[in-house]
Amino acid sequence: MTKLSVIIPAYNEEHRIGQTLLSVSQYLKKQSYNYEILVVIDGAKDKTNEIVEGLKSQVSNLKIFNNPQNHGKGYVVRQGMLAADGDVRLFMDADNSTKIDEVQKMIPLFDQGFNIVIGSRRIKGSVIAIHQPWFRDLLGGVFRLIVHTMVPMGVSDSQCGFKAFSGEAANIIFPRQTIYRWAFDVELLAIVRKYKLKIAEIAITWVNDTESHVKFTGMVNMLFEVFKVRLNLWTGKYK
Repeated sequence: MTKLSVIIPAYNEEHRIGQTLLSVSQYLKKQSYNYEILVVIDGAKDKTNEIVEGLKSQVSNLKIFNNPQNHGKGYVVRQGMLAADGDVRLFMDADNSTKIDEVQKMIPLFDQGFNIVIGSRRIKGSVIAIHQPWFRDLLGGVFRLIVHTMVPMGVSDSQCGFKAFSGEAANIIFPRQTIYRWAFDVELLAIVRKYKLKIAEIAITWVNDTESHVKFTGMVNMLFEVFKVRLNLWTGKYK
């Protein structure tokens, strides 16, 4: 690998984005490979953009994309992936729930011929440092069963926000993406499977974001979008 692109989608992250960005920058400065950091802001209504702009002098190789309107996390991930030029392109959450140093487990797998490497909280060796409440875990388990039955993806954890793609794979997958909000991860992995790209999962350490409160309406919206992915597969939308 000669270059790593790190894409950080951000929406109303003024309380966390600064710390996350500095953490990512400090780690990457110590590595032997080239890198770039792309922060893609999704129509934030707070001071996310001002904070990121203010860190330009401290964060090397930083690119900022500030969208005036909110389009959804999947939209800005796609925007960052297609604007990046790294041989490996990683997207990670602005809340830093999975630290950037987990990428060191991913890079050797690309050298072994994998096209996509995703972080997983569901396989042996993973560590959930702060758990969700038990009822959210239970509800999440039922929900995952429904989703994976409707759209088999061949992975244990489709929703972890720590996924890396080779540049070639990114250029196959993201131009075909049609879903930009709740179920975009499901669609990406469905396209991966459709094109028989080689995918690996790595165990990661993950910290639950206590500020995140996924509502029932969000789950309903995601199920609706998963149905759309299923329909797209049936109708050949991803050809």
